[in-house]
Amino acid sequence: MENETLQHLPLTEATFYILLSLVPGCKHGYAILKDVETLSNRSVILSTSTLYSALQRLGEQGLIARVDDENQPAANPGLPRKAYILTEVGRKVLESEVVRLQHLFSAGQQRLHNESGPLSFAHDPGEANP
Repeated sequence: MENETLQHLPLTEATFYILLSLVPGCKHGYAILKDVETLSNRSVILSTSTLYSALQRLGEQGLIARVDDENQPAANPGLPRKAYILTEVGRKVLESEVVRLQHLFSAGQQRLHNESGPLSFAHDPGEANP
């Protein structure tokens, strides 16, 4: 399983946020799109075509799965509305990426602290660069 998760790393920022969006449970495409914007503090804004291409790719990789949502009315009568869930493999990949990013952050923080005093940013890292 470890080799299976490592082959997907590193994740792109958009992929990271899409997978993270699905941690609490299943979501429809539009809900994922809005959640990615919120989670990224609007630094990642996906077009619908980019989102659905990513969802298709992530599904083919086994990181997410499409499910029918019988609780929501379908856009077209007779067709169930589609939602997406995070698979167990997808969760393991996301967890591995978080650990990888924590190691990067820790190494950067340690080196910057040792070289030039405490770590500080010229601007809030959650804000877009001016």
